[in-house]
Amino acid sequence: MKKSKLLSTFSDNLHAFTVRSGGFSAPPYASLNLGFHVGDNPWHVEMNHELLANTLGYDKKALIHMKQIHSEKVHTVSAQDNFYNPPTCDALITDKRNIPLMVMVADCSPLLFYDDEKKVIAVAHAGRQGAFKNIVTNVIKSFRDDFQSDAQNICVSIGASIGRCCYEVGSEIFDEACGIGLKYAITQKEGRYYLDVSKILQTQLLACGIQKQNIEISGECTCCKNDTYFSYRAEGKTGRFAGVLVLLDKEEA
Repeated sequence: MKKSKLLSTFSDNLHAFTVRSGGFSAPPYASLNLGFHVGDNPWHVEMNHELLANTLGYDKKALIHMKQIHSEKVHTVSAQDNFYNPPTCDALITDKRNIPLMVMVADCSPLLFYDDEKKVIAVAHAGRQGAFKNIVTNVIKSFRDDFQSDAQNICVSIGASIGRCCYEVGSEIFDEACGIGLKYAITQKEGRYYLDVSKILQTQLLACGIQKQNIEISGECTCCKNDTYFSYRAEGKTGRFAGVLVLLDKEEA
């Protein structure tokens, strides 16, 4: 597992970005696959979740993950949400303590959001579609409108994702990007187009009022480092790694 240097400066959150090793799943999901939806043995996935919960020290049954659909939908955690009843969305937000939030990825960007002033956390899943739909703006809007957060107090850590080096896209994606003002995130090389999702996300976060020093980007490419992370582009049939974030009880912090 990997920790965020940025989020580690605050005492009352628990967080991690997982890697692909150390779990129970067999190839092509070897071995710490956390996704139930990819064709893995569900018992192995359950054991992987149990292992992660025990390692980090949270209650697995309290974990909220998502049925991710590449949307811009943000869901405020409710009493109906639980490990076995995940909401359909691509971002979760809460001010409730001891409720772990999880985002699963295999090339898309896992984002962890934390407001130390209002004590609010969020996670988001942003691949090309999430970035093009500007899901991060909806997350920050929820912080502001639903929890009265000031954008200047929100910190964002973005885990490993596919880099511009490996994310080749077709001319139709280039045209779409140009049509919505994202041409700056496309590099043309020898007649091919390469997309930089992290650049889009950073630009959108800054436009929302997030301070540059409060944005942390891993920079690791999941496709290049598919020995460390699951990568759909590199492998096709594969597992999912995750970003996890918990707001701790004051006495635990």
